[in-house]
Order: sequence, then structure tokens, then C-alpha cells
Amino acid sequence: MDKQSINEIPQSFELDELIETLIVLDKIERGKQDVQNGNTVSHTEAKKRLRKWLK
Repeated sequence: MDKQSINEIPQSFELDELIETLIVLDKIERGKQDVQNGNTVSHTEAKKRLRKWLK
């Protein structure tokens, strides 16, 4: 998580909102790292995986 992301968190917040925001920021950071490391799937493969979840 970068400093800009932390600075964008409001001064006043509920604890559950902070936790949710931190979780989302962490997932975004992990996604960026996956892309940099080449850990991605094609659009076709992603659609295929989603179809399995929707069954």
C-alpha cells in the first residue's frame, strides 16, 4: 500500500469502513503484483472460470 492511498483515507471514519478500505487496497496491490509477475489469465479463461462459479 502506498502513502497516497493511506493519505486518501478520511480523517473521520468507522472502524469497519477502515478495515474494508484496507482490505480493498491490499487486494488491489496484490493484483498489481500479479500483473507485474505475469500471473494473469486471458479474457476467455476468466469467462470460463466465471461460468463455473455461476452454476
